[in-house]
Amino acid sequence: MSEPEPIDSSITPLLSILTFGGRIFARAMSRISIEGAIDEIPRDGPLIIAANHASNFDAPVVGAWLIPRLGRRIHWLGKRELFAWPIVGWVAANGGVHPVDRDSADVEAFRLASRILEGGHVLFVFPEGTRSPDGTLQGARDGVALLALRTGAPIVPIGIGGSNRVWPKGQRFPHPGGHVVVRIGRLFRPVEELPAGTDRRTAKGLVTRMIMERIAALLPVRQRGVYGASRGAETDPMP
Repeated sequence: MSEPEPIDSSITPLLSILTFGGRIFARAMSRISIEGAIDEIPRDGPLIIAANHASNFDAPVVGAWLIPRLGRRIHWLGKRELFAWPIVGWVAANGGVHPVDRDSADVEAFRLASRILEGGHVLFVFPEGTRSPDGTLQGARDGVALLALRTGAPIVPIGIGGSNRVWPKGQRFPHPGGHVVVRIGRLFRPVEELPAGTDRRTAKGLVTRMIMERIAALLPVRQRGVYGASRGAETDPMP
């Protein structure tokens, strides 16, 4: 079996151009605001960035603003078919997206995500697993929690508000307008917040809830969905 290719987290000139182009594109589509604890995000070491997923607009906006501020590449997992799309596939290949086969997605994705974190890199994930059909938070899978528990990587939660109004699921192209707010929460380490003696099965569910409650607290009320009654999500920080 051949050795996997090394994971590169450097900011290449091409990646700088892509993020610059991403900011131009995003600003042409919507008014963009970046709020919260962006300066507290670690500039080295393993890190999971977890966000809600309401739109195809989410990843371009987050990548375009966070990559230059962090000074290192953000890694994402994407379906292999994405790389066959004109332009989009080229951007993905040069923007830190790693292809995953659908037929073996769960196992392959977990192994790849673990390797990214164990190498001390940044992994961006959507705990819901897919875009929300109406922009509200859906029930999350336990994969991100399991990653955090196994690797010890800290998590930065992000709430992306309003992106579904620019590019809702089922719409082929975005339409200009609205206000997209990316609110960055404070870093936390799930393993440090679990009750002593928590077994692995219980821990997965608790950490998943922990992640999603923090994301919900960063979103406008209308997008909190199944986590709308979560502790800490009483305020509405976004328009």
